[in-house]
Amino acid sequence: MLERAKTVTTRLGYTAVEYARFTVRAILYSAPSRLIGHRLKVRLYSDRLDCYLSGALVLTLARGTRSPTGGRARVIDYRHFIDELKRKPQAFKGLVFRDALFPREAYRRTWEQLDARLTQRQACQTIVALLEMAARDGVEGVLAQRLDTLLAIGELPDVKRLREEFAPRKAAVPTVTVEIPPASRYDALLPSKQDNELEEVVA
Repeated sequence: MLERAKTVTTRLGYTAVEYARFTVRAILYSAPSRLIGHRLKVRLYSDRLDCYLSGALVLTLARGTRSPTGGRARVIDYRHFIDELKRKPQAFKGLVFRDALFPREAYRRTWEQLDARLTQRQACQTIVALLEMAARDGVEGVLAQRLDTLLAIGELPDVKRLREEFAPRKAAVPTVTVEIPPASRYDALLPSKQDNELEEVVA
């Protein structure tokens, strides 16, 4: 049986640093910054939200549930904030939903160490770079393991070294050498004049 959806309309709002967000049924959701200012039609299903812009499906999100403690529930995808955070990395520390941006516990614990041992500028730039690597290079899980290892030995992450370690490997392109035979070799494939004369005699 097909599941019926409830439809609502919402307009994406802003935070202090222009991150896209919207609220549906008292739950805060994030969205890509390209949708800021647009009015979305949202179809609510039991497990997800389908968001439409001018009739086209532009975003699907897992449906959030209200917090049992009465706090405001959030469904935040850190990938939605990478571009803006790169432009304003120091805004990271002051974000109300900052803790929701850590995709895994290792990132949160790394931030605590960065915040305690570096200047605000350095700490924010480092955590934003780590989140960008996790989002863009598809290494969220393995990078988290690497961060756990660094935390265990009391070292802070070196972004440059980690980028080199987890950079996508470029496939080696084999060298292909094509030898073009001289045109005279093709003459051997053509019937000779003598062969044509013999064919005419036999005929």
